[in-house]
Amino acid sequence: MKKILTESLIYQILSAVSEIPEGRVATYGQIAALIGRERNARLVGLVLSRAQFYGDYPCHRVVNHAGRTAPGWKEQRFLLEQEGVVFRENGCVDMKRFRWEV
Repeated sequence: MKKILTESLIYQILSAVSEIPEGRVATYGQIAALIGRERNARLVGLVLSRAQFYGDYPCHRVVNHAGRTAPGWKEQRFLLEQEGVVFRENGCVDMKRFRWEV
């Protein structure tokens, strides 16, 4: 099996994440598409779960396609709310209002 996760790929993902403006969110799939790997949303999630080893990136601005935050990361919602992101009653980000349009 080929090694998929290279340093170059990690930094491509983190570089795309660093472009998300304050007060906006992107999806894992959106980040994957931005780096030309449309079918690798889970790989983006894997890299973001380890991002602290590579520097300080705004990983809290990445949510799933429905606007749900990462499981087990309670601070993510707080950080997004601090930036003005609004959550719907179901606990998901209002994607129509806050999705980053590239």
